[in-house]
Amino acid sequence: MRRKSHTPPSPLPQRHGVDPVRVRLPAAGTWRTVREHLVERLSGAGAGVVDGMFDAGRIVGADGRPVAADAPYVPGLFVWFHRDLPEEVPVPFPLEVVHRDEHIVVADKPHFLATTPRGSHVAETALARLRRELDLPALTAAHRLDRLTAGLVLFTVRPEVRGAYQTLFRDRRVRKEYEAVAPYDPALPLPRIVRSRIVKERGVLTAREVPGEPNAVSRVELVEHRDRPGEPGGLARYRLTPATGQTHQLRVHMAALGLPILGDPLYPEVTAPVPAGDFRRPLQLLARSLEFTDPVTGEEHRFRSGRVLAAWACHARWAAGTYDGPSDGQ
Repeated sequence: MRRKSHTPPSPLPQRHGVDPVRVRLPAAGTWRTVREHLVERLSGAGAGVVDGMFDAGRIVGADGRPVAADAPYVPGLFVWFHRDLPEEVPVPFPLEVVHRDEHIVVADKPHFLATTPRGSHVAETALARLRRELDLPALTAAHRLDRLTAGLVLFTVRPEVRGAYQTLFRDRRVRKEYEAVAPYDPALPLPRIVRSRIVKERGVLTAREVPGEPNAVSRVELVEHRDRPGEPGGLARYRLTPATGQTHQLRVHMAALGLPILGDPLYPEVTAPVPAGDFRRPLQLLARSLEFTDPVTGEEHRFRSGRVLAAWACHARWAAGTYDGPSDGQ
């Protein structure tokens, strides 16, 4: 039987709600020193940045002591460090907690706020914010919601229950319902089930549909529609129920139906990126509800977002980027 390797606890505390980076040196390699490996591994940062971290004693071992730049390379050795935090424009919308108990936190995330640290979004993420605001350093996301999508996200409070809740999402035992605002097509029969095969390649902004066995299934229902004076068709509010969880699944399926979600910068066409800090015209997609049986307590949960999609509340002001209604239109 293969023994599980033991990962020592981090000797560094969180910073601004963000965990330190942990690196385990590979079992095989030709590096002579820890520095050589980290310079290669963190090539995007540059050798000067890595050397500066060594000089400042910011790279530490399991005992919390600084690791010397010329320390011999030891396969399997763990080291930790904090990256320099990027400059981030604060997302100026509230992150509401709709439920909290000893096991979970359910938050109502605004548009533009990433769920977890990644890339240029680190401290300005839902996870980091909640860790700071609720003083819950062990908080972890049980699933993820796109940065541009608003709505409900479930977090686990303690490491020992994390797996039980993550398994709910993995095994598709959570009923998720979304709401979207998109064009109205009176000729399109609804409701309908959309099935397709979606692939998302690393480094490519968009996902795409390809021939093959479907791996993405969504139910699309029309909730209500209204005319827009001077424009054909009009707008509609849709209820979207995904049975699977492929990247950008709902956005891809709506665009494929000829109903691209308002404010979508990727589908059906990639648009020019907006400047940092431009929070106008958010994607009109909202994770409206989560429903599941609690795997720890057996309690039946149903949570609903209280947010309002701005383009439905006042399309003209959403289009102009001036809507400031309920929950800031988020």
